[in-house]
Amino acid sequence: MRFSYQNVCLESIAHTLPEEVVTSEAIESRLEPLYSRLKLPEGRLELMSGIRERRFWEPGATIGQKSVLSCEKAIEQAGIDRSRIGALVHGSVCRDFLEPATAAGVHHRLNLPHDCLLYDLSNACLGLLNGLVQVANMIELGQIEAGLVVGTESSRSLVEMTIKQLNEDQTLTRKTVKGAVASLTIGSGSAAFLLTRREISQTGNRLVGGVARAATEHCHLCESDGLQTIMETDSERLLHEGIAAAKAAFDEFLSGLDWQRNDLNRIFCHQVGRAHRKMLLDRLQLDPELDYATLPWLGNTGSVALPMTASVGVENGQVAAGDRVAFLGIGSGINVLMLGLEWGNA
Repeated sequence: MRFSYQNVCLESIAHTLPEEVVTSEAIESRLEPLYSRLKLPEGRLELMSGIRERRFWEPGATIGQKSVLSCEKAIEQAGIDRSRIGALVHGSVCRDFLEPATAAGVHHRLNLPHDCLLYDLSNACLGLLNGLVQVANMIELGQIEAGLVVGTESSRSLVEMTIKQLNEDQTLTRKTVKGAVASLTIGSGSAAFLLTRREISQTGNRLVGGVARAATEHCHLCESDGLQTIMETDSERLLHEGIAAAKAAFDEFLSGLDWQRNDLNRIFCHQVGRAHRKMLLDRLQLDPELDYATLPWLGNTGSVALPMTASVGVENGQVAAGDRVAFLGIGSGINVLMLGLEWGNA
């Protein structure tokens, strides 16, 4: 599926980071019973993943609270009157309740208009990018002037439950423990996009279009039924099948936007692991210098990984006026969503 836009701008992108830093070394120290029993070498987690540390929200923090912080930053950056915001999509895997939508509490605390459309959207690591497409569609159709897409992921419960189960399960072997490693790479964070109609944009950061592609024959490669069980991931197969789907999508992405590889000035990818990043860039024939990564110090933050990385990159001056920017999203399922932007002059 292809997307094409003439009237949509990414007016702002913001992020909120937890203060608590949790190193891979600290996680391994808590896994001492498992490591001793299986005679696993120290440093294995960082060596395999490329992740030095990740972050946890403070105990008691809620998803909605952190999403509100990110939205407020995005609204302030854009300098837009919040009465003009016509849609709010909450796109993270984590949420405060099954009912009502987490978006409802965020909408209330932001004091957004009563005629603002709001809902939660879930699609593993692509939730925020899917939300971005939906809000962009509303703007392109003339239904709204501006919209927010936000999400917050929290990893403390998953990581701590994984550590507990790995230490207690005496049946685990060096081979079977591999399926739980991905859970130990997960970090916390929050990010928000604010999109506007082109006519009212102050930045001119135009969303040009993109492409979506599914390879759901591999939907079983990463599964979780909640925070009380280990997320089971066939990391090696997910790596290869995900990149194969991304390769097919990327060729269509370039064709649909009438871009060439050498037209790209900056790319932001989903942050999974060191091996994934290297293989993805190799298969897509992209210069690693084009890619901006936060993986070593933020870990894999799920649906907010790509948006947070883009926000940090923009904040640190990694995108310049006139740049062509690509968001390359890959999520379990397997789903791929790639979007292209032309950065404005503001």
